[in-house]
Amino acid sequence: MHVIMANRLVDIVSAQAKRYGSREAYRFCWRKDGEWQSTSWNDFGLQVEVAGKALARIGLIEKDTIAICSPNTPQILITELGGFRNRLSAIPIYANSSQDQFDFIVNNGGAKVLFVGDSHQYPLAYNHWKKNPDSIKKIVVFKNDELKLEADDTVTIFWDDFVRMGMEASDDVAKEVEARSERGLPEDMATLIYTSGTTGEPKGVVISHANYDAAIETHIRLLKQVKDTDLSMAFLPMSHILEKAWCYYCISRGVAIAVNYDPRVIQDTIHDVHPNLMCCVPRFWEKVYAAVKEKIATMSKMQRMMVDRAIRCGRKRNLDYKRLGKRVPWFLEKEYQFWDKNIFRKLKMAIGIPEPNMFPTAGAPLSDRIVEFMRSVGIEVTIGYGLSETTATVSYYPPVGYEIGTVGIPLPGLSVRIDKNGEILVKGPTVTAGYYMNEEANLQAFTDDGYFRTGDAGYFTESGALVLTERVKDLFKTSNGKYIAPQMLESRLAENKYIDEAAVIGDQRKFVTALIVPNLSQLRAWASQNGIPSDDTEKFVSDPKVVAFMMEQINGVQYGLAEYEKIKRITLLPHHFSIMNGEVTNTMKVRRPVVAKRYSKEIEAMYAY
Repeated sequence: MHVIMANRLVDIVSAQAKRYGSREAYRFCWRKDGEWQSTSWNDFGLQVEVAGKALARIGLIEKDTIAICSPNTPQILITELGGFRNRLSAIPIYANSSQDQFDFIVNNGGAKVLFVGDSHQYPLAYNHWKKNPDSIKKIVVFKNDELKLEADDTVTIFWDDFVRMGMEASDDVAKEVEARSERGLPEDMATLIYTSGTTGEPKGVVISHANYDAAIETHIRLLKQVKDTDLSMAFLPMSHILEKAWCYYCISRGVAIAVNYDPRVIQDTIHDVHPNLMCCVPRFWEKVYAAVKEKIATMSKMQRMMVDRAIRCGRKRNLDYKRLGKRVPWFLEKEYQFWDKNIFRKLKMAIGIPEPNMFPTAGAPLSDRIVEFMRSVGIEVTIGYGLSETTATVSYYPPVGYEIGTVGIPLPGLSVRIDKNGEILVKGPTVTAGYYMNEEANLQAFTDDGYFRTGDAGYFTESGALVLTERVKDLFKTSNGKYIAPQMLESRLAENKYIDEAAVIGDQRKFVTALIVPNLSQLRAWASQNGIPSDDTEKFVSDPKVVAFMMEQINGVQYGLAEYEKIKRITLLPHHFSIMNGEVTNTMKVRRPVVAKRYSKEIEAMYAY
């Protein structure tokens, strides 16, 4: 059934409370070994109403901003939606942000109340208040995990205190909140979301209520397979535009949300709740695929033959017929149901998704081989493309006719074209009006006729599907004049179970090299079997035998590449790339200039012989 949107996101929860009442709206668990608590739509609606009144009592006025820096919790949604009732804007900040990042975003966005998740984010807010005591009205901590406040802290309260403020609000406060919500306009800023900033300081992307409305309505019309009986897992950070927009879509669609607090235990939480829907990044599926391939490798020859036959059947049924909208022959369907019962369902149960619906996946390239595998076994990994500046989705895999190797077709209502330099340009109702208080960036970001410059290079196939090739600024030339797309190579490398992270090098060099962060647990297991000591990590990753083994692994994923694209030499790093040191963004995108400078010694050594 089509859901009619309420008056933007201001009244959506109260409207859904009237529609769904005591049905589950969300569930949440603070700890890995804790118990999941379910909350009804009725209670969710009350929580949003109370949060709205508490924000008004703090002294915020229309068009003020609040900042939220926290791991995923329902309080994020409650706070934002309560803020919308006051015509406030919310600034999401990644929970793993540094103090400098936090300070820049709060100062630039002008946030007056800071919400933080727990003891890990509290120091960020406290330190900021100490430096800016006159600009911060309140700090609110979501989780009281035996957090001891600083002795001179006079502005911090806990979530229970915040809720009490809302519960004890007078009728006049309630009337004022209602009046503010009625004065809201579609062009009001809802979210001020800061870009990761791979090439410089982050910029504040203005997402209006009109942007969200357009995105939500379009997805409701398109995603017919999503039902209000589904359960979605909020796995990606709610500070990420894909997860944020998806959560608002789920609320608008009546889909319950299971909120995952700690991304490190996602495998446990998936098995706890068995979601039908979940937004993912490619790395999730790369790890799943590597684990499945590893399991298959331990099977007997007969078992491997059965699995291969099952996958061939699944590929024929799901890709050769259903993907193209063709009727599946009865004998093929019968064979598929046999393999589904005996192999595919067991695989899906092992992953934690026994009844998968769809899994929107974006943020980086995902190998065609992995997409084909997941689709063959009945897991709809739905590839898409989007940015913060486009309120997430620009293009998506349609249920029928999608082309593997592309990022799907543009959303209805969007105009997408390719500029002369190959850059993807976008115009439409989901595109931001611009960057917050940054006219210089806005002049550079939009064409004269109003198209947004995505910074991504791509092209259209003959059927109208969009192919994403690379970030325009990430493309580089070797000294031989050959163009290299580093993200494509890094995506290939991520297929291998021995590789955690990679940064491809080669700008103005004779050949391509890479800095590799190995999966140390997997690599140490191999080393143990081969009598290679691994206690000293730095010595271990520089051992010639280990480097040679890793080079073999890399050669194994370089199939089909031109010779000039292939990685010729590598350096293994004993540690992950650091967010705090600026080597990667909060979304784990490589900051290439920083990496090139910080690891210049290691890079030069790869080209010294």
